[in-house]
Amino acid sequence: MSHHDLLCDPHAHLSRRTLLGAGAGGAMLSTIAHQLAWADAVGVTETSRPKNVILLWLEGGPSQLETFDPHPGSAIGGEVKAIPTSVPDLQIADTLPRVAEKMHLGSLIRSVTSKEGDHQRAIYNIKSGYRPDPTLVHPSIGSILCHEFPEQLDIPRHISILPQNAPARGGYLGPVYDAFKIGDPQNPVPDLKSPIAEDRFDRRMKDLQWLEDRFRRQRLRDLDQNRTLHQSSTDAALRMMSSEQVSAFDVSSESKETLERFGQTPFGRGCLAATRLIGAGVRCVEVTLGGWDSHITNHSLQSARCEILDAALAALLDRLVEQDLLETTLVVCGGEFGRTPQINPAEGRDHWPHGFSTFLAGCGIRKGGVYGETAADPKLDPDKPLADVARPITIGDLHATILSTLGVPYHEERQTPIGRPLKISEGEPVGAVLA
Repeated sequence: MSHHDLLCDPHAHLSRRTLLGAGAGGAMLSTIAHQLAWADAVGVTETSRPKNVILLWLEGGPSQLETFDPHPGSAIGGEVKAIPTSVPDLQIADTLPRVAEKMHLGSLIRSVTSKEGDHQRAIYNIKSGYRPDPTLVHPSIGSILCHEFPEQLDIPRHISILPQNAPARGGYLGPVYDAFKIGDPQNPVPDLKSPIAEDRFDRRMKDLQWLEDRFRRQRLRDLDQNRTLHQSSTDAALRMMSSEQVSAFDVSSESKETLERFGQTPFGRGCLAATRLIGAGVRCVEVTLGGWDSHITNHSLQSARCEILDAALAALLDRLVEQDLLETTLVVCGGEFGRTPQINPAEGRDHWPHGFSTFLAGCGIRKGGVYGETAADPKLDPDKPLADVARPITIGDLHATILSTLGVPYHEERQTPIGRPLKISEGEPVGAVLA
């Protein structure tokens, strides 16, 4: 297999034989070297399938107490009730009845902790694994995955559906790794059809190419393509416009029954599109459900969001199982922080980074697992914010856990544009969460 085949074939596997036969030079040899070492470490074989991730991003801070970590009947419990799940002795909130039936498919972490309580900073932290740094923009999980395992599709390999304030970014890896953003999948992807006749479009493209070539020869001999991405972006757009892979975005071809299973909501359709895109070879799909910031009327607001999440997450897990994709697709569901144990005078809960929940399923995650615990009667000591959390894990640890299941060498360093080597993740995997 040539190094071109290795890069462009979405089904190429980074086995020892494949890597040794790649025969590439320069930067490609560096990529091969670290992936070969990682393949040895984790036992990658020629029969390994590419690993993918679907991030269900709950922007605004979902309440752990109204979702995955209820404490009914306690001083902090609020109006929620607890219901049994498919995992013995595990209960979650009655706002997620369908998800309760799927908890045996993954692991629930109830002790995620962060040092960021501001939305913008916390979102950056949990999406990149690092706290904000004025000297550097860190890449998101999907960007890292696409960078570490280069392939080529006719459609983007990193996609953000219904992005709100902070779609996933390539950071110091470059804008080519930014997520491709789309809205509600019931609408076609915009700008994929030319508004003019085909022959006229072809003439325009020939004229554009002539202009590009002339301009490049005369003016921009030293232009850094990695900064402008102009030609590569044009080429990628043209490939996408003519590709049959675009049909993966189109959920209208699904049955009415399937659409109803996911919920007739933009988020539900986004989750359905995510399964289609992963099946088509996309490496990372982020689907956003916002509106969790419940400083007032917490219970009604969280319950309304959970109704949307419940149908979509349960159906997504079912679909991945049905299509034999869950074993190679990691599903991550969570937000930037949780909500305070105290209910404020406006019947709301405020920001709480000191012990909140994240659900993981598929792709090397232990099935039916529960990790960490929060107290039903917390002391709420401001000097010891984690005193009421059993087995707390950091955002860095969560990232290392996610990256390790995806086959990414999380402990290795990469050179950044400011000349400073930086580890892909600063945390360590939580072994109890891994299969």
